[in-house]
Amino acid sequence: MDKHNLFLQAIHETKKVKIKAYFYDKGFRERICIPFDFGFSRKFHDKRDRYHFYDLDSPDGSHNLSILPTQLIKITLLEETFEPKDYVKWKPNWFIERDWGIFS
Repeated sequence: MDKHNLFLQAIHETKKVKIKAYFYDKGFRERICIPFDFGFSRKFHDKRDRYHFYDLDSPDGSHNLSILPTQLIKITLLEETFEPKDYVKWKPNWFIERDWGIFS
């Protein structure tokens, strides 16, 4: 299965993922993440679609992480699931439809 479809599966099954990505300032890194969404970022003004994650194991502490498709090298679904209520602290306006109850 390709990376994008694995990302979508992780969202729909509320599964944590392990990603390998290339970071322009740090090189290749692996992270355990919550998959949030795919689409343009309101933070970046270039309107390019990005994968949006919540990085759980960054040495800098947990934080939102948005990366371009070309930066995502590999994505692996983990067996561990997550509860959206533990991570979604805003009124979401997702690009990708999902059934996350009140967090959809």
